[in-house]
Amino acid sequence: MTGVVHMPSLSGATDWLNSEPLETDALRGRVVLVDFWTLTCINWLRTEPYIRAWSQAYRDDGLVVIGVHTPEFSFEREIDRIKRAIAVRAIDYPVAVDSDYAVWTAFANHYWPALYFVDKEGVIRDHHFGEGRYEESERSLQELLGVQRELVSVEGVGVEAEADWDHLFTPETYLGQDRSESYVSSIDRLRLNTWTLTGEWAIGRENVTLERAGGSIAYRFSARDAHLVLSPGTHEPIPFRVALEGQAPGAAHGEDVDADGNGVLGDGRLYQLVRQHDGAAERTVEITFAEPGAQAYVFTFG
Repeated sequence: MTGVVHMPSLSGATDWLNSEPLETDALRGRVVLVDFWTLTCINWLRTEPYIRAWSQAYRDDGLVVIGVHTPEFSFEREIDRIKRAIAVRAIDYPVAVDSDYAVWTAFANHYWPALYFVDKEGVIRDHHFGEGRYEESERSLQELLGVQRELVSVEGVGVEAEADWDHLFTPETYLGQDRSESYVSSIDRLRLNTWTLTGEWAIGRENVTLERAGGSIAYRFSARDAHLVLSPGTHEPIPFRVALEGQAPGAAHGEDVDADGNGVLGDGRLYQLVRQHDGAAERTVEITFAEPGAQAYVFTFG
């Protein structure tokens, strides 16, 4: 970003949550932090504890945080689902619902998460894409606000916990045909960073959808955490079971699964299937669904 760039209009938002519609000109005199997010993004989830903390710590100093929810997947456009995500994450700052990508386009943005730091004159003075750089970002906010004090203390828990970067050797992997990669034809052929389907599945543009009960997805990964973005579509909640190396996960179960591997797909969101506490060994996770209708979008790891 070069030269003087003013904060674009927010008028393209299709709705506002936690706030009346905000106009860019009316924000002059306030420092603004714009955070582009989408509710299933693990990278955003791990940054969100910092965004919440900054909003609360610097609100009285003149900071306005605006979350811009721009959906990656079709089911993320549903307003009630966005409201649930806001409630679960305890987001109390304004959220612009950007289902038509109008605000995203106005900012010429390309990433989730993306932060834009706007000064009191409405000029974008800094930006950051992705995770990390938290200390520098908070110092940037302090400089724009004209304050100087100790940085806030932040520690994410659950899916918001920072990744174990030193032992993360498996990339984000999409399952739908538009971006699918690393698929193998059977579980016997699984190697590190590959995945497969068992049972009857329909392959869609964004996702894969189970057509008959008992089908499963397996992935060979090397990371502390394994997540899968899932949706039940129009179906009632769908029970599923997670196995790690063919066994119940025990203490390595994620927050959406019990020690026996049992979980329920009740809403479209990111599900944490595995969190290992004894090192990030190379392992196979398999998710088996008791009913048809499960839609799977992307694996992510931490």
